[in-house]
Amino acid sequence: MSTHFVERVAVEIDGEGEPVLMIHGLGGSSNVWTSVLPEFAHFRTIRPDLPGSARSARAYEGQRLTIDKFAQAMLRAAASVGVERAHVVAHSLGTIVAFHLAVTELRFVRSLALFGPLLAPPDTVRPALRARADKARSEGDAGMQEIANALVNAATSPETRATRPVTVALVREFLMRQPPEGYARTCEALAEAAAIDASRIACPTLLVGGDADAVAPAQEVQRIGRAINGSEVEILRGCGHWTTIEKPDECRYLLRRFYSRRS
Repeated sequence: MSTHFVERVAVEIDGEGEPVLMIHGLGGSSNVWTSVLPEFAHFRTIRPDLPGSARSARAYEGQRLTIDKFAQAMLRAAASVGVERAHVVAHSLGTIVAFHLAVTELRFVRSLALFGPLLAPPDTVRPALRARADKARSEGDAGMQEIANALVNAATSPETRATRPVTVALVREFLMRQPPEGYARTCEALAEAAAIDASRIACPTLLVGGDADAVAPAQEVQRIGRAINGSEVEILRGCGHWTTIEKPDECRYLLRRFYSRRS
């Protein structure tokens, strides 16, 4: 594994084979993918931290973040290692970025494997995202602590909270360690995200949701799936929004099956 920085964006590179670009979500980092990496043993994985998140906190410093800036940063991360075409795997906010890439960069995206997929946040959620941004910005690390505690309860399933304490601790740690200003800018970017027309997606697509996901509800994941011709939709039982770390074995199986059909 190697790590390098592309315009202050941290990028982890691992393995050999067909390239896979992996895009985490709000409050995450490249470590969101650790639990499913065994399924990519024969791929070359490119795992950035999004601008504003984790080790990429200073990317676009002082600038407003947008979905387009995220998408362009992901393309530059891939281009930095000579990748012009890749499978794309994404979670949450990362799926919005992935959808935009699939529509605007048809030659780049070979396939989509999306966990907790969203086209855009509902209008009812946007004010809460802006309020969360204000809290992170004004209260700093103390605010991030409160945000982490609230989101562990809101975004993981009852089953996870009852039976997987290490998973709960990991989600909490992801959020607690986010740079407050970078997290605020990312919340604002998500609050301003515009949905693409899912019917324009033409590449092979896997959508994985959780039956206890309040952020990307199962019925919305299924609705997106109906709009994408030929897509595969799977809803995992006892799973909240942090799909790959709440249900890693199930996610690994679905990825293995999906990519076996691409070979």
